[in-house]
Amino acid sequence: MKHDATDAHTLAAAYALGALDSGERGVFEDHLRTCEACRQEVAEFEATAARLAAAVSQAPPAAAKARVMTAIESVRQLPPRIPAPVSAPAFGGVLRRRAVPLALAAGVAAAVLGGATVWQTQHSQDLERQARQAQQQLDAVSTVLAAPDARTVHGKAANGALTTVVTSARQNEAVFTATNLPAPGTGKTYQLWLDHDGTMRPAGLIEHDGTVVLAGDPADAGAVGLTLEPAGGSPQPTTTPLLLMPLPA
Repeated sequence: MKHDATDAHTLAAAYALGALDSGERGVFEDHLRTCEACRQEVAEFEATAARLAAAVSQAPPAAAKARVMTAIESVRQLPPRIPAPVSAPAFGGVLRRRAVPLALAAGVAAAVLGGATVWQTQHSQDLERQARQAQQQLDAVSTVLAAPDARTVHGKAANGALTTVVTSARQNEAVFTATNLPAPGTGKTYQLWLDHDGTMRPAGLIEHDGTVVLAGDPADAGAVGLTLEPAGGSPQPTTTPLLLMPLPA
């Protein structure tokens, strides 16, 4: 089967998230041997996916293991699932539309809701709320990550936080992720900014490790900033930026 080289270039995100089948993975790995740009893209997407999963992960309750072990004996085993043979899909639009959002949804949703089935009857309303919030976040984030023109840049804030920004000119959206972000303190919050030729415009709030879609228009912005502001945010920065990171070209 012949695959267009342009299509192969757009599969870096799907490869990094494990969304290619064995045949497609083999073909793309052959392409990686001769394409430095794709190797760099894969490395950046793998790092970003790891940070996204870590940012939304939640530790299960302390009693979760005991409940799971107690429930195991009463759970009927299912027969092995044997997938029906299917023809290998071609590279291109269909794969790009489904692979990345599904892979990202599986990874992040598992981190948010992992282990919840044992006690979901006691916390169903909380779980439903978490599921809705996770799905909304996944929809917004996966749209940017799945874009063929997605670009990634990493940085480190003055307070030690590790940051990642993924942008898509086609979607005109940017996603910001922070890990190791210290608590802002009572009455404080972290605020994000888009730098438009020296004018800082509010781009949303982030109070702890996590991932947010930046508010505003990143198309004409040259950098993303992070400051510590009073709770609720400010119309203009009131403190020295902890981070001023150029947006990926």
